[in-house]
Amino acid sequence: MEQATRSQQVVNGVNVTGLFETIDAIKGNRDIADFKFRAKNVWINGGANRTTVNEYDGACGSFSRERPFEFTKDEPPVLLGTDTGANPVEYVLAALAGCLTTSLVYHAAAQGITIESVESTYEGDLDLHGFLGMDENVRNGYKNIRVSFKVKGDAPDETLRELVELAQKRSPVFDIVTNGVAVSVETAG
Repeated sequence: MEQATRSQQVVNGVNVTGLFETIDAIKGNRDIADFKFRAKNVWINGGANRTTVNEYDGACGSFSRERPFEFTKDEPPVLLGTDTGANPVEYVLAALAGCLTTSLVYHAAAQGITIESVESTYEGDLDLHGFLGMDENVRNGYKNIRVSFKVKGDAPDETLRELVELAQKRSPVFDIVTNGVAVSVETAG
């Protein structure tokens, strides 16, 4: 186990002491757990657009990053884009990858399990008949997504498999992708 200071226990780069302090704080005040994330998007040209994330609310406060994050999205040439960035459905795979991995590592740390490595692959099948409006019976998004994990750590293989299952159970992005979420869209003048 890594040690940050005498008073903070760190496992897998996760401040476990802070994690449990956060859990205790939320038990004392449910409002601390409420977060609101924001994104702003601007179209560039063709299939290219850029999303900026910066401000968010949480832990009973409002925050702004020192430097906003920008995500450029485009389409590959075969889909008539200029390939200046991953396309939006690839970002979904990237978000799922990041969230499942983070969930796995945080929960391993909370259990005192040291992780040596985590590798995962993601594949999603999409049929353009839906997006192009050619067949109303074909969904616009992924028909299915396949994920494969390779995890090495100081626990038996069965425990590492259980961590992958726990990551699925606790990952916000996995929940969004598998259960959907209500989205309201409006047009502003």
